[in-house]
Amino acid sequence: MKKVSPSMLSSDFSDLKNDLKSVCDYADYLHIDVMDGVFVNNISFGIPVMKSIRPLFDITFDTHLMIINPLKYIDAFKDAGADIITFHIEANDDPSEVIKKIHEVGLKAGISINPPTDIHQLDPYLSLVDLVLVMSVNPGFGGQKFDPVALDKIRYLAAVRNEKGYHYEIEVDGGINNETGNLCKHCGVDVLVSGSYIFKAKNREKVINDLKA
Repeated sequence: MKKVSPSMLSSDFSDLKNDLKSVCDYADYLHIDVMDGVFVNNISFGIPVMKSIRPLFDITFDTHLMIINPLKYIDAFKDAGADIITFHIEANDDPSEVIKKIHEVGLKAGISINPPTDIHQLDPYLSLVDLVLVMSVNPGFGGQKFDPVALDKIRYLAAVRNEKGYHYEIEVDGGINNETGNLCKHCGVDVLVSGSYIFKAKNREKVINDLKA
């Protein structure tokens, strides 16, 4: 059984509470994409929105920081209710310092990698993190097509974890539906992030359960 993390980026912001309830009742995590308009060419939402929904849902807030300087915002996202904070290897800050800070505030630390980036850039940090997020699209916008380059990265991460005895979860984000989700599951993924596929479904409970299976 895999975990599913619906991406809030695809939800209906005019009815956010009810729209999120329709997935949080069945999902394992809620994936919260934070974009600064600098690291990616889009702006989404941030701390005030997270704070406003935190009391409403007893679910793991899987917070994905697509921002250029994550280190300076760790305390703020902790206070906003994050449970996991994932930042990008491609961001400006020293990854070791960001991981250390996330752990110091008592949260799980994740590191993410974009499709063009060499997976071996993550090697020095794999023993330190709780989660590795493999992007299967270029980050910034929902509804993109799955890039199969992610599959080799998932296989590599699963093999290293098995060989070294590391404890991180492997998560994938971008273009995830039942078909691409199954490909990822066969490669060793643990957590599937899905936005449009879940939020456009008439029966969201069934879609989430199918992804978990």
